[in-house]
Amino acid sequence: KRLRAAILALARHRGPTFSICPSDDARAVGGDGWGELTAQSRTIAVALAGHGDVQITQRGNVIDPDRPSRGPIRISSKD
Repeated sequence: KRLRAAILALARHRGPTFSICPSDDARAVGGDGWGELTAQSRTIAVALAGHGDVQITQRGNVIDPDRPSRGPIRISSKD
């Protein structure tokens, strides 16, 4: 729940023009153990994108949250 809230708060704070990395919210929530939360953060972000709460981009292109992707992603607010 804390990761989900952090993703939404950070993405909304940066707005639709700027994005965050899954590690940004993992760092905010996880302290020294943030690295262990990065994969979970990515999974939560993809689920949020599937619900229309955020959008996920890769290399500047919006990606479909229902299609598996590999590599770095960015998370941004839709509003």
